[in-house]
Amino acid sequence: MRASTSLKSLRLAAVLGLMFGALSLGEARAANPLELNFWLSGPRYDGNVADCEKALPTIANQFWEKESSFWNSPLKIEGFSAVHETAFRPWASDNIPRRYCTGEAMLNDGKMRRVHFSIVEDGGFAGYGQGVEWCVVGLDRNWAYNPACRAAKP
Repeated sequence: MRASTSLKSLRLAAVLGLMFGALSLGEARAANPLELNFWLSGPRYDGNVADCEKALPTIANQFWEKESSFWNSPLKIEGFSAVHETAFRPWASDNIPRRYCTGEAMLNDGKMRRVHFSIVEDGGFAGYGQGVEWCVVGLDRNWAYNPACRAAKP
């Protein structure tokens, strides 16, 4: 009994597939005016991206959270120095505006490590607010920005 019902459903699926395939063989036509997305004008970026110093608390907090949660490490960023901008909108003006920065991070193990980061307009959660992408050289344990955080730079 089961074999016959599964065979029937398989035949029905094959017939439906052939029918829908035959329907799609018509000629291609351009979209009519109602199908066009003429109300969507595309993204509009203002280029209002925060200064490098505004991202430092976010980086310190996210670094501590990543190290403690994923790597079971007690490392924390204690402070920053020599923070400066390296580039602003380094590509075409149509791209998402980013401010690239670099600096030194003092960790609680007593070591200074270079940190590269970017502040992204509309790069926050679900595209709301500014987002921060960062990498601490030597502690990119999942190799997201490898080698030596080069992918975090412009």
